[in-house]
Amino acid sequence: MRASHELRVLSVYEGFFSGGARIVHSDVVLGLAEGGQSHQVLSIHGEVRREATSQRMEDDACYRALTAAGVGVTSLGRSAGLVDGSLAADAFSGPELAGTARSMAGADVILSLKEQPLALLNQGGLPRRPVVVCLHRSDPENQGPALDELKAAIADGTVVACVCCAESTRAAYEAAGIPAELLHVIPNGVDLLRFRPDAAARLAFRASLDIAPTAPVVVFAARYAPMKNVPLLLRAARAWLAREPEGHVLMCGAGMSDENPALRADIEAAFGADRHLAERIGLLGVRHDMETVYAGADAVALTSVSGEAAPLCLIEGMMCGAVPVTTDIGDSASIVDGLGFVTPPDPDAIALAWSAAITSRADLAPALELSRERFSRTRMIAAYATLLDEVYASHVGGQRVVAQHAVGDAVAPLPVPEDDAAQYALASEAGLLQGPLFGDVLGLGVGLDPHHGAVREEVADEL
Repeated sequence: MRASHELRVLSVYEGFFSGGARIVHSDVVLGLAEGGQSHQVLSIHGEVRREATSQRMEDDACYRALTAAGVGVTSLGRSAGLVDGSLAADAFSGPELAGTARSMAGADVILSLKEQPLALLNQGGLPRRPVVVCLHRSDPENQGPALDELKAAIADGTVVACVCCAESTRAAYEAAGIPAELLHVIPNGVDLLRFRPDAAARLAFRASLDIAPTAPVVVFAARYAPMKNVPLLLRAARAWLAREPEGHVLMCGAGMSDENPALRADIEAAFGADRHLAERIGLLGVRHDMETVYAGADAVALTSVSGEAAPLCLIEGMMCGAVPVTTDIGDSASIVDGLGFVTPPDPDAIALAWSAAITSRADLAPALELSRERFSRTRMIAAYATLLDEVYASHVGGQRVVAQHAVGDAVAPLPVPEDDAAQYALASEAGLLQGPLFGDVLGLGVGLDPHHGAVREEVADEL
């Protein structure tokens, strides 16, 4: 059996473009590589056009972070416009398949970022490798043919496990016909050293936008996509800005710029005769310093109506001290429980919640501080590492994976060969070690939850 620090993993991306799923997955790859695993990334597209923005792989922050850390990134070189829920293509040329086969041949396990890359991985003649699909949405039926690709890959034994970033994801895919024993919940986590309250950064960021230190600020971090319900956000902004003469609403993400004609039209429609209020909406576009943006805000808003599972903006914003206000979508309500506000999809209700969040910011600060360990990146990466070890171990000699994280009763662990009894490093932090397959994570006071595939704390709020 291959030891954890020698495990070779290939991640397959549909492309490098702005979005929380790519940010989370790239951070997982970085963390696992820091822990000693060997990671490579294959991107189907080298350039995509989404959210009214042309996005080249080489310009992407995730690509730059991965390559700077020594993770090899290659691409099939495709260039296409992608639409939510649809595949750009499901036919591949001989050279594309040959390049894919070369990348797969050097891997022990394949990670598919969402189910869309399965259109490639399901092609005949590619090397046989166990595939783990990382699922980041709660609407599998709205993913075009991708759900059928996932079911086909499960049926022929190619896909042996699915990582769900939220309980809502697990429930939705189980309801859609994915076997429960393959679904493992590993909640999203963030780098707590990066995402934290920062008074100096807060003042500097506000000064850069000519916003007063005491002015109320709401940030909306999302790509310009229907699921994000930008028109609802703008109607709420109109109601809130009319009551808050010093208030500002900042919008950032792909397509959140004045260069997007659809967004300009949305603003015109939402504000109408009150167009002067829109002067206090800041369109910041794609930002690579989101920790600074969140530190400069009082509240972080989410108005999505579909698709969301565990929105990264809520977690990152909270960890920087911004109070979350969200619609009840995916796991959002449980994420902000006791830390923020959940609203109906009504602009007036959302505007009132923004004011309540800003008023309550000082009172909620202690609870936000106490929640930090719950959203730790280290815990997320530890759970991924454990699952990858299990997948590899259970496929020695052609064995099918035995799910240890599925909903339901825990399954007895596989026997560990005598020559693999030594523990091996899970991550770069000193003292963070794990037994060969199913041992507790040491040095953190946490263990493996057999029902959810996450790393659980030995405290009540993680149960």
